[in-house]
Amino acid sequence: METVPAKLTERLVIEMDEIVKDGWYANRSELIRDAVRTMLHKIKAEQLEASIKEDVKWGLYG
Repeated sequence: METVPAKLTERLVIEMDEIVKDGWYANRSELIRDAVRTMLHKIKAEQLEASIKEDVKWGLYG
């Protein structure tokens, strides 16, 4: 695994620690990995949707 440095606001760290403390994640790293995975999935889905809409538009109107 590769370490990626990032700066987070104090509020984000507090909220992350609360979620970890509540047992949703084992640690901050696991939470961050899951958050990045979720965001990447969302972005890829949005890109695919935009691509499909463009293809449909091209198919209908040339």
